[in-house]
Amino acid sequence: MRGIGAAVRGRPAVFGTAVAGALAVSVLLPPLVLSMARKPCDYFTLNPWLAALPHYLVSADVPLGQRLAFLPNLALFWFSSDNPWGVEWGVAVTVADLLRFLAVALLFGAYLALWVEVRDRIGRAGWPAGTSRQGGLAAALAGVLGFSTGSCSVMGCGAPVMPVLGLAFTGLASGTIKLLSTVSAIATAAVVVVLSLGVGYFGWLVDAAARSQARGAGGAGRPATS
Repeated sequence: MRGIGAAVRGRPAVFGTAVAGALAVSVLLPPLVLSMARKPCDYFTLNPWLAALPHYLVSADVPLGQRLAFLPNLALFWFSSDNPWGVEWGVAVTVADLLRFLAVALLFGAYLALWVEVRDRIGRAGWPAGTSRQGGLAAALAGVLGFSTGSCSVMGCGAPVMPVLGLAFTGLASGTIKLLSTVSAIATAAVVVVLSLGVGYFGWLVDAAARSQARGAGGAGRPATS
């Protein structure tokens, strides 16, 4: 945790840019894929019911368990495209989706901030250069895997969530859609695990290097003895 905190504080631009970019891609990639593969998006809206959410959450007329179960699936906003017969496609971002997007974005931002910090320390401390290249490659692979197979809530496709790569094929059989949803859930979990392990490993490296430098500076400042 000390190493992670030091890297995030020392690389705020890298961390903030990575988090903002990951959030933007997570939200905008699904409607972009559908716009290109099916029909351009022509509608976006915030859920107008959100204005009544505070009253609903404190209302005594609805059991607490029902309110808590309702909240994760609440759609915050959605994109859609119409056709002459109705809705061509729609993508909603729920509370659960947004929390998942944020968690992955924070992990991705911490990973990249740590990677840059490790890369900088490699040059100063002579650590193996392969560590930096492998770390950058792992981040790139995790990002591509996460953004291409991460799940999103699709309206009217026969399944609550689908991977982004499957969005263009929402006319497939329900069994295939269910399989894609399962693959998406597994891929999302894999991305979280890979990024978490990477953050922990690089955090340990940064903290170890900082403690080593502190010991070296302390030794250099001691008076010589005969």
